This record gives sequence, structure tokens and C-alpha cells, in this order.
Amino acid sequence: MSDIEVTHSRVLKIALPIVLSNATVPILGAVDTGVVGQLGLAAPIGAVGIGAVILSALYWLFGFLRMGTTGMVAQARGAKDSAEVSALLVRGLMIGGAAGVVVVALQLPLFWLGFWLSPASAEVEGLARQYMSIRIWGAPAAIGLYALTGWLIAMERTKAVLVLQFWMNGLNVALDLWFVLSLGFGIEGVAVATLMAEWSGLALALFLCRSAFYGDRWRHWARIFDRVILRKMAVVNSDIMIRSVLLQGSFMAFLFLGAGLGDITLAANQIMLQFVEITAYALDGFAFSAEAMVGGALGARNRGALRKAALLSSYWALFGAVLLTLFFALTGPWLIEVMTTSEPVREESLRYLWWMVAFPLLGLPSWMFDGIFIGATRTRDMRIAMLQSTLAYMVILAVLVPTMGNHGLWLALMLFDIIRALTLWRYYPALEASADG
Repeated sequence: MSDIEVTHSRVLKIALPIVLSNATVPILGAVDTGVVGQLGLAAPIGAVGIGAVILSALYWLFGFLRMGTTGMVAQARGAKDSAEVSALLVRGLMIGGAAGVVVVALQLPLFWLGFWLSPASAEVEGLARQYMSIRIWGAPAAIGLYALTGWLIAMERTKAVLVLQFWMNGLNVALDLWFVLSLGFGIEGVAVATLMAEWSGLALALFLCRSAFYGDRWRHWARIFDRVILRKMAVVNSDIMIRSVLLQGSFMAFLFLGAGLGDITLAANQIMLQFVEITAYALDGFAFSAEAMVGGALGARNRGALRKAALLSSYWALFGAVLLTLFFALTGPWLIEVMTTSEPVREESLRYLWWMVAFPLLGLPSWMFDGIFIGATRTRDMRIAMLQSTLAYMVILAVLVPTMGNHGLWLALMLFDIIRALTLWRYYPALEASADG
């Protein structure tokens, strides 16, 4: 198949392995919680939860490596510049390794900041620090994996991403069960299991990306340290980082405001957020297909292929969103019953279920535009659009939450996604026109 030929089968070939690999992520979280829960104490469960959240948020500050690598490699591949395809991976690994070393070196102030933002009881914080002090040594691997995964997606080798995810999460689960339930290592066992899974995942990912290291082109240091390309990477990555921080800050505002609406509402929102996660994991694959194919079409300077890549990926994403909407409408009450035994929380959750029924369709355009713009590395547009959307979101929150309570909070989140889509849509004609240059 030509690198710029865009077909339905190509979209699905990229998207479906990502959807399947994402399905393993909630399973890992459930096993982590389940094995720690066998200790019979509440504090270790909370410690693993808060420790994992802090580390995930910290690592995701470097998520630009995944997105930036995908867009730039896809364009280099479309332009048939194999030397640059390899060089981009080497640069990404260097950045990931350096970032990981810095995170390890600064772990004490970073942990302090994490617990300042997410305060916990002394017991939970003490256990969480034990957990994090072990897991932090996986930072170079965890961050380096962003570059490797982004490279594989750009090369449309998402089956390899599926293999990688299954290996890491499967090993993590097996070691969890062995270390905690058989050997009695407790919370430290959960941390060591994840640490080993991350480093073994890095080794496997390097093997899966071995084609980048054939010959001598990956050691072409003059190209790798080319100032013009490094400057472009710095701009792309900094734009994505700012955009990601704004997005994460907007989500944190939602969580903090929800916490002020009472314990029952807070618990209901946590259950509703599981529906949000299911939606994101299910539809991510189609956004990734847009990243890979739009980037390839732009690199090949083929405007028609770019438009077709954006449309076909979005068509299939819409199909998935409709299925999710029907699934939530039909099974939502049952899923809520499974997730909690508290009758007041169940009743409160049912009040907001219809927001979750609408969410896949309302959120879809913003996710797909994200994928399209990442593939085209139009990151300046993404940064500006996210800033505009965040400012609008803050105004909407200030108006709706005092007047509508939790319904206003959820409506604000839905409007945030709609505004994100509209602000990016305004820049789309220029993105498409850039393929003519």
C-alpha cells in the first residue's frame, strides 16, 4: 500500500490495535487496587492511588514526546526521508532519558509539590512516598516510552504498540499477584512490579523499533544535532507541553470544584469519570490514525490524501461514538450498580448519567481535531486554541456552577470540548492549504 493511499481498512488497521491496547489500562488499575485491597487496610489503597496519580501527572508533562514524535516522524515518512525518521527517534530517546534523570534527581521537591497539591493523611502520605520512591527510578523508561510509542504510531505499526501494552500490563499484573499475594511484599511489591514492567517495556519497545537502527543513519550526529531541526522540535514540544498543562489544569479545576459540592456528589462524579475514561480509551485509536495518516499526507504534500485521512478517521470515530452512546444509554444504570454499593451514590450518579450518554458525541470533534493537528504539527494553533478555550471554560464555570451546581459543572465540561473543537476548526483551512506548499 502506498504511504499516501487512504482507505477504510488502513484507518482500522491503525485504530483497532490501539483500542485493544487501551482496554488493558483500566484492568491494570483494577488489579493494583485489588491486590492492595487484600491487605485489609484502607491506607495502602489510598497510597497506591494517590502515588500513581502524582507520578502519572508528572510523567505526562513530557507527553509531548509521544505526540510530537508521531507528527514529525509521520511527515518525514511521508516525505520518504528515512534518515530523518531514524534521527527523530534518537532525538526523542535522548530527550526522554535526560528528562527521566532530571525527574529522579528532583524527586524530593517534586514529591513535596505533589502532596501539597493533593494533600493526604500522614499515614497515606507516608505509604505513598514509599511507593513513589521505588517507582520514580522508572522515570527514564516511562518517559522514553513516549518517544518509542509515538514512533511506532507514526510508522503505523500499532500492532507492535498492542504487543508492547499487553506485555507491560500483563507482566505488571503477574508480578503484582506474585509479590503481594504470594510473597507478602505489600505496597513495595506493587511499586517494584510496575518498575520492572516499565524497564522491560523499554527493552521490548527498542526491539520493536529496531528498524530505526539499521545501518549507520541513526548515528549521523550532524543530522541529529542539526540546529534548525532541534529548534523546530523545541517549538513543537513546548507548544504541546503548554497545551497539555492547560488541558490538565482545566480538568483539575473540574475535580476541585466537584470536591466542594459534597461527598456524595464527589463520589458520583468519580463514577461518571470512569465513563469519560472508557470513551477516551475507545476513541483514541481513531485520533491516532488521523495523526499518522495526516502527517504522512502532509509530508508527501498531498492535500487530497490529507483531507481524506481526516474524514475517514472521523467517520469511523463517529461510528464508535454512536456505539458508546447507545452502550451507555442501555447499560449505564447497571454499570453504576457494579461500581458502587452505596444507594445514595447510585441515585446521585443516575442524575448525571445522561451527560455521559451525550459525552462521546459532544467530545468527539475536539479529540479528532487534536489528532489532525498533531499529525500536521500545527502546534502553535493548538496552543492558541487551547488558551482561548481554557479562558472561555473558566468564565463558563464561574457562571454555571453557582447557578446550576453539579449539572453546571458537567455542562461546562461539555462546552469546553465544543469550544476546543470550534477554535481548532477555525484553523483547519490553513492546515489543509499547507499541504500544497
